[in-house]
This record gives sequence, C-alpha cells and structure tokens, in this order.
Amino acid sequence: MHELAVCQALLDEVEAVAAANGARAVLRIEVAIGPLSGVEAGLLARAFSIARLGGVAEHARLELDEMPVRVHCPACGTDSDAAANRLLCAACGTWRVRLISGDELVLRRVELQTDEGVPARSGEEAACARNAAAR
Repeated sequence: MHELAVCQALLDEVEAVAAANGARAVLRIEVAIGPLSGVEAGLLARAFSIARLGGVAEHARLELDEMPVRVHCPACGTDSDAAANRLLCAACGTWRVRLISGDELVLRRVELQTDEGVPARSGEEAACARNAAAR
C-alpha cells in the first residue's frame, strides 16, 4: 500500500505550510487526484485516517477532487475527455494525443487555524510531489 507513503509525504508538505503560516491546526486539506496518478483515491483516504494521527492535521478533513483524463489532439486541435484505458481523440479517433490532465496528484488548498482562532487558507495550488513517489 504505497498510498500510506504518498500520504505521509503529503502531510509533510501540509505541516510545512502550517509551520510557515504559524498555524496551530489544519482544518481542511484539498487534493486533486487523477486516475492515471498511480494512487487510488479510496486507499489514500484510508491512509490519511492513519497518517494524520498525532500531527497538526489530526482533526483535518481530507477532500479529494478526482480529475478527469483529458487529452489534446495535435491532428485536429480538439481537447476532449478520454477513458483512462483508452486515450483517443473524441473528435477524430486518433491515438496520437497528448495528455492534458489525469495524472496529477496536487495539494490544492490547506485551510489552517491560526492562533487568533480565525481560519486562514494557504496559497492556491501549492505544489505537491506530483506522483514521483508513486512511480
């Protein structure tokens, strides 16, 4: 179950964001995950319930935003959705496409609780180890 290792790396990044912003707790973590990332969303959620214990994100809520597989066709210029196991252009049917999305694992947003007790959000689209740990 490599999702536990991926989750621990994710929480390391979250703890760094929390420390940099002087937060005492993490309230919510939003992650974008694609079906080609090599990480199973359900297993990542289960790993999160274990990995978060004893840390600044112990009571945080994990929100997984499952991203679609999208491809760009250089032959006809179309961007379209594709099945994870069938990367074809929806317009012309060619297999010579470029992947636009679907392989990401991105820490999008971290909602923090500061010492003042007011929730604060970290910057949008904080970079996470893009699935390097998964490959």
